[in-house]
Amino acid sequence: MPHELSGIVIIDKPAGISSAAVVTMVKKKLNVRKAGHTGTLDPFATGVLICCINKATKLSRFFLKANKKYEAVLYLGMTTDTQDSTGKIISTCEVKDYSNDEIAKVFNRFLGEIKQKPPIYSALKHKGVPLYKLARNGNPVSKPARRVEIFDIKIINIKLPHIWFEVLCSAGTYIRTLGHDIASELGCGGHIKELKRLENNGFDITDAYSLSDIEKKCTHKYSHDILSEIIIGMSDCLPDMSCYIADKVLTNKILHGIRLSADDLKNYNFHKKNDFIKIVDTDNNLLTVLEPDKHGNKLTYCCVFN
Repeated sequence: MPHELSGIVIIDKPAGISSAAVVTMVKKKLNVRKAGHTGTLDPFATGVLICCINKATKLSRFFLKANKKYEAVLYLGMTTDTQDSTGKIISTCEVKDYSNDEIAKVFNRFLGEIKQKPPIYSALKHKGVPLYKLARNGNPVSKPARRVEIFDIKIINIKLPHIWFEVLCSAGTYIRTLGHDIASELGCGGHIKELKRLENNGFDITDAYSLSDIEKKCTHKYSHDILSEIIIGMSDCLPDMSCYIADKVLTNKILHGIRLSADDLKNYNFHKKNDFIKIVDTDNNLLTVLEPDKHGNKLTYCCVFN
């Protein structure tokens, strides 16, 4: 019996299906024991969805703070309660013949760190209940505005009332809300008509497999063979995380759960910005992820893989 493979599979999520439903389909098609995603895409949205397979489900928490890149279509003159094309229309407005410069100036106001109020239709929770469920039941709850960062925003095309744009942003940014706020700033209202995630945690849409790709592969191969072909291994799942190669002594300590200190990671620079350290053995097998304290003296195991 082949050993259980673990890692991540990059899926190009289609529109009209939830992220959870995509994971269920992938799990069934690949015949794996465990699967989960690392960040919800709205049902109407498409693009990069990272699916963690088997032991890699323990790594999902490390993807949550990653930057993301999107392309979107902003439709001016029509505001919806969900801030996207699936919602109820709550207002309409005539769209002026804005110049490209006028539009660009408004977009540029949203560069950098901004405050953003999460939409009432979102997966954020209030007392354990997702906000979208409360809103659908007629009990909408507003969360306070929070700080997010827009690293880059680029207009691709303008054909009013449509504006195509790309945005690179911090985790927790709602592109629906960004589009809503830009349209409000223009003075005509609007909503996000289409949304596609191009990049997540360094993994690009060109790395992604469609559900039909996986369906075709499953027709001709065993799931273990498919996983071997499309899976990104455990040690390569977190490309932006600092990496340390363990010798036999350190490997033995980790596998026996022995408490570690900075002295165990010889010549490691604990002044790096990254909070976590992934430890691999000399064969590039992921052994553990460690979290150092602010002084780098104490190392805490986040997860260990035998």
